[in-house]
Amino acid sequence: MTLLYSEVEEELRSAVRGLLADRCPPAAVLKRIESDPYDLDLWKTLAGEIGVAGLLVPEDLGGAGASASEVAVVLEELGRAVAPVPFFTSSVLATQALLPTRDPLLRELAEGRITAALVVSFAASPYRPERGAEVRLEGDRLTGTVTGVAGAEVADVLLVPVDGDLYAVEGASVAVVSSLDLTRPVATVTFDRAPARRVGACDLAGVLRFGAGLLASEQLGVAEWCLETTLAYVKERHQFARPIGSFQAIKHRLADLWLDVVRARAAARGAAADTSDISVAVAQSWNAGVAVHVAEEALQLHGGIGMTWEHPVHLYLKRAKATEIALGTPGDHREALASLVGVPGPE
Repeated sequence: MTLLYSEVEEELRSAVRGLLADRCPPAAVLKRIESDPYDLDLWKTLAGEIGVAGLLVPEDLGGAGASASEVAVVLEELGRAVAPVPFFTSSVLATQALLPTRDPLLRELAEGRITAALVVSFAASPYRPERGAEVRLEGDRLTGTVTGVAGAEVADVLLVPVDGDLYAVEGASVAVVSSLDLTRPVATVTFDRAPARRVGACDLAGVLRFGAGLLASEQLGVAEWCLETTLAYVKERHQFARPIGSFQAIKHRLADLWLDVVRARAAARGAAADTSDISVAVAQSWNAGVAVHVAEEALQLHGGIGMTWEHPVHLYLKRAKATEIALGTPGDHREALASLVGVPGPE
């Protein structure tokens, strides 16, 4: 296993970063978050022209047949831009749930013609996958409610896991609720005897574990942007006729952040290359907290401007904090990791 980026991954990164720089600068994200958060025109370009929607889909079903490492590179760049697109919810979680079934929906997802959402609470974890869900099957119809679902309001198809099976549903009530992360809204999804088509078996815990491992790459991207932006700011902000970055206390804080981010990169790359339970638990145990810490330091080191709505750093702090509790908290993953490696907890 290597943690280095391949030439293909660097080319993919360059294409995604170039598009986001042109179409999704922080100012553009700030402008739309209160009215229409998702940028579906940007998503069509990412999905159709760059082909990110089909990275996980096999080539015989119209996808790229890529590995999790390529997906991780895309997530890094989307994290750096807090891009309001449904890549993680549709092309990672929903697609991963569909892959074992080889359902025809995969071809449409790979081509970017439709988007899907896995109707599971974003706060659910691989260790408690049923959290926030109260859904029952009555014949071929679904009834119930799932709270905190990410990506549901822009999904063409809702994929609902029930009792170890996956069902495709197109008729449901989706009510967006207030959420901390304005760039990734969550919704309450309600089914009232909605027609459901069984598409196959679903290992929900395995899907959430896979998603948690890749979410570490998005958290890495958030942390990288915060560190790089803060470093640039302290070089140009002057106090007492000196750049504030020249003060030793600031240097020490930035050095500590750099070390945290380097470790986060290793953890994220490890979870992408080896999606085992241990690698995922390690990555989420570390990266979730690092993203929040680096974003908090970025806000503080930007001083007064960092506290304003006009500066985008608050978007990164909110994304970091929201993903800290998504797909398992750091505490959940540390507890699982202790069990996996045979380290007894305190008595």
